[in-house]
Amino acid sequence: MIQYNGLTLAYIGDAYFELRIREYLLSEKYSKVNDLHNNAIKFTSAVNQAIAAKFLINEIYNEEEVSVFKRGRNQNSTHKPKNADVQTYNFATGFEAVIGYLYLNNNVTRLNEIIKKAIEILEENQ
Repeated sequence: MIQYNGLTLAYIGDAYFELRIREYLLSEKYSKVNDLHNNAIKFTSAVNQAIAAKFLINEIYNEEEVSVFKRGRNQNSTHKPKNADVQTYNFATGFEAVIGYLYLNNNVTRLNEIIKKAIEILEENQ
């Protein structure tokens, strides 16, 4: 497999996580697009992804996933975060990098475990 940098992994991880959150919200019987959008933000904002990442890195991630997380978190970006401080944004980028890494490696079982746990964490923190 091609070795992607942390920001590239985060790029695909962000898209995949967003899709999975949208599927989750549809399964929760939200029907209005505005409700779907407002609830999706609760899961996909940098602040909330950082909350999930802080739990996952200490409790769930294996050694390889911690390495990928750090690669995403420590990657220099020219992007300036709009709604979060730099540290929060970097944690969210690390979280997305792990999602992207697992997705690109077709590790569906582990991907599902981590996304399910992230949803549980964020539901508890709402």
